[in-house]
Amino acid sequence: MAEITTVPVNHAALQDSKAYEALFFVSFVFVLMIAVAAQLLLLKWRRWFPGAESEKSLIKGVRAGVYTFMSHLN
Repeated sequence: MAEITTVPVNHAALQDSKAYEALFFVSFVFVLMIAVAAQLLLLKWRRWFPGAESEKSLIKGVRAGVYTFMSHLN
């Protein structure tokens, strides 16, 4: 039978991962609120967020905009 070993979790990496997820979530909600408000006002909001220009759906456009924003933080 194969022996199962566990690798100790690096707590700093785990905290960085949780911080990244929290920042992504907050950014996603913020950009989503802007996009929904602009959509209701019939504004072309996809031009405001780099990466979202070619997306057709609201959620994919917001996600692309947030990913572009997050890539600039590193």
